[in-house]
Amino acid sequence: MAFDLSSVFPKLQLLMTSDHASVVSMNLFVALLCACIVIGHLLEENRWVNESITALLIGLCTGVVILLIRRGRSSHLLVFSEDLFFIYLLPPIIFNAGFQVKKKQFFVNFITIMLFGAVGTLISCAIITFGVSQSFKQLGIGSLDIGDYLAIGAIFAATDSVCTLQVLNQDETPLLYSLVFGEGVVNDATSVVLFNAIQSFDLNQLDSGIALKLLGNFLYLFIASTLLGVLTGLLSAYIIKKLYIGRHSTDREVALMMLMAYLSYMLAELCYLSGILTVFFCGIVMSHYTWHNVTESSRVTTKHAFATLSFVAETFIFLYVGIDALDIDKWRFVSDSPGKSIAVSSVLLGLLLVGRAAFVFPLSFLSNLAKKSPSEKINFRQQVIIWWAGLMRGSVSMALAYNQFTMSGHTQLRSHAMMITSTITVVLFSTVVFGLMTKPLIRYLLPNVKHISSAVTTESNTPKSHTVPLLGASQDSEADIDGNSLIRPSSIRLLLTTPTHTVHRYWRKFDNAVMRPVFGGRGFVPVEPGSPTEPNGHQWQ
Repeated sequence: MAFDLSSVFPKLQLLMTSDHASVVSMNLFVALLCACIVIGHLLEENRWVNESITALLIGLCTGVVILLIRRGRSSHLLVFSEDLFFIYLLPPIIFNAGFQVKKKQFFVNFITIMLFGAVGTLISCAIITFGVSQSFKQLGIGSLDIGDYLAIGAIFAATDSVCTLQVLNQDETPLLYSLVFGEGVVNDATSVVLFNAIQSFDLNQLDSGIALKLLGNFLYLFIASTLLGVLTGLLSAYIIKKLYIGRHSTDREVALMMLMAYLSYMLAELCYLSGILTVFFCGIVMSHYTWHNVTESSRVTTKHAFATLSFVAETFIFLYVGIDALDIDKWRFVSDSPGKSIAVSSVLLGLLLVGRAAFVFPLSFLSNLAKKSPSEKINFRQQVIIWWAGLMRGSVSMALAYNQFTMSGHTQLRSHAMMITSTITVVLFSTVVFGLMTKPLIRYLLPNVKHISSAVTTESNTPKSHTVPLLGASQDSEADIDGNSLIRPSSIRLLLTTPTHTVHRYWRKFDNAVMRPVFGGRGFVPVEPGSPTEPNGHQWQ
């Protein structure tokens, strides 16, 4: 018995030491998060630095300090995990993006946003894939196959929507803000869907139908994921509308909304769909129906709770990327050939510039053809800003790179380690350099931009606290679209020139006649008096 206890004690001591190290790491990481929030607040009015750059720089400085303390052995506080990112950090960010989006204006410019976010991502992915397949062979990177090249294209086609929104001001440039926001969300979803579609095929046996199979799988994932998010959002609205949970407990309302949103993401992952698309459209549907069916206190609570969770997750990601950039284990693989590592990063940055330009300018031209009003068209200077602001790469690119080229944050292959270090280099360079230069570029190209906060109106059917419309101030109001002032299309040509306005008007009629009586939403009057959506209740904005 004594022998057994003596063999157990070392294991218990090792376990306690490991637990203590984890507690120390988490304490330090939480302290760094607090520092990011405080410093970000102090730099709120700075024209150069934003919160993403602040978190990255704090992470880099922390990594340097840890390297010095551990004498160059490690810079790790936490080991990167794809599950940590995709299951816990990404869902609140994407859901809050859908929950806070100005729905009417988002769908008015839906065609342009989808052109940039979906078609543009495919074009950029194709150019990056072709470029790396040709250049990496000449550089002698190592054992990369066609699947790796396609994955690299999907990885670096993912725009960092979080960072791009922080460098654009929705008061000064509402149209640019709206287009980059919509493109960023759809772009992230498209990149992940495309990445998953690539991984689901055996690309070592190429045939003439592989492109059609990839496209078919991509469309299936895109449509199925969207429908799942919509259905989950409608289910939450129906349950809360019928049961009036808020009469007894607002906590249950808030908990049900959060859990249903998270359930939509996990169901998508369970069914091998895109959780990003699912939870984004679930957020849109919840803000349109579910949010208006709960009590006033629940509306305030959910709005701030979702925004807070998203903010903390975003800061956590950028802070971790900064710390992980100095992971000595990955850099050891490329330390013997720094020139080749610089060449790989330079090639990727060059392909980012070319790949984004290849779709921003042509697709903007196509989008302008369908717009009659000059104020709605995207001029060349605005196109340059859209091109530049979307060059930043961030958390989604990092997560996909780790997913493709590492196992639990570690890799033993030199070519894979080089791709990880190159991804880190591109993320840091693009976030800092492109991010720092975006605001000065806007001031140079659009010198006459003025604040329009006094001229904007508030949309009543959104939980967003901002009063600035997501799309430009030139967009029609809801009353114009619903009323008779909108000219009905008298020909196919006229219909094609104003498709979003026409579709929106018919959707509003269908929504009022069919959807709202079943699922509630803004303006819904329940049969039972004293319910959460009683007419005399105050509508919180």
